[in-house]
Amino acid sequence: MTNTILRLGTRRSPLALAQAEEVRARLMAAHGLGAEAIELVTVLASGDRVQDRPLAEIGGKALWTKELDAALLAGEIQFAVHSAKDVETLRPAQIAIAAVLPRADVRDVLVGAASIAHLPSGARLGTSAPRRAAQLLNLRPDCQVVPFRGNVATRLAKLAAGEADATLLAAAGLIRLGQSEVGAALDATEWLPAPGQGAIAVECRSDDAKTVTLLAAIDHAPSRTGLLAERALLAALGGNCHSAIGVLTSLAGDMLTMRAVLFSPDGAERVEAEASFTAGDSAGPAGLAHALLAKASPAITAHFTGS
Repeated sequence: MTNTILRLGTRRSPLALAQAEEVRARLMAAHGLGAEAIELVTVLASGDRVQDRPLAEIGGKALWTKELDAALLAGEIQFAVHSAKDVETLRPAQIAIAAVLPRADVRDVLVGAASIAHLPSGARLGTSAPRRAAQLLNLRPDCQVVPFRGNVATRLAKLAAGEADATLLAAAGLIRLGQSEVGAALDATEWLPAPGQGAIAVECRSDDAKTVTLLAAIDHAPSRTGLLAERALLAALGGNCHSAIGVLTSLAGDMLTMRAVLFSPDGAERVEAEASFTAGDSAGPAGLAHALLAKASPAITAHFTGS
């Protein structure tokens, strides 16, 4: 399709590179390109540089995207690859999600015990994700949460060093790293995943029609539909990096069913609601958000700005 060398921006972590290689392979297959046609351009994201504090304390999800955004807007790269759950809900108008790859396993994997119920009394779970922390404390208030950040290898090393008794990782990330044998996957209907979990998003400049067309060939419509609905739910909730939310979305024909749960940060309170609506109906996720917030106590609504 083109003789120009295309530059694909990615973070430098092993998982980010694996995701970038998947994007490159799909583009090569779709357009008959050789590997030399797509150059991987790596950046060191702020979120990778600072690993001793929770994201919420140092800038939130933008720490995963701002360096790649700057490279994209400066024309240093044509497109960038992200774990969709790490992309902040409100994005610059100049940047568009041009492709979503087929969504992988959305579940969390527990490493260190066979299940949440099998965690020993008083167990220390390593995580810096508000959703994981609150969901654990809701189910097992006897357990403790200790801060855990870093890539998969770093967190597994911290676990092996005894900094915690167990930790949680995304199944999709383990699969992409060839480590699907690690840990025990949790039932997604009982332990709800993060919005966007398992999805890879490819972004480009909104006004770059050539790249938008190039990426359209690898866009997986059902995965895009589910992801955009979950992002619409987040937008309507007005959550932030301290907000604990889990969501599970299924698509049957042109109907989406979305089940979501909100927690207070300490896990003591939770509210849940479910809605079904036509794919692409932005009013559906917004209605679900309003239903959740209407039922929630101040301990939960304090961490959301929706209404």
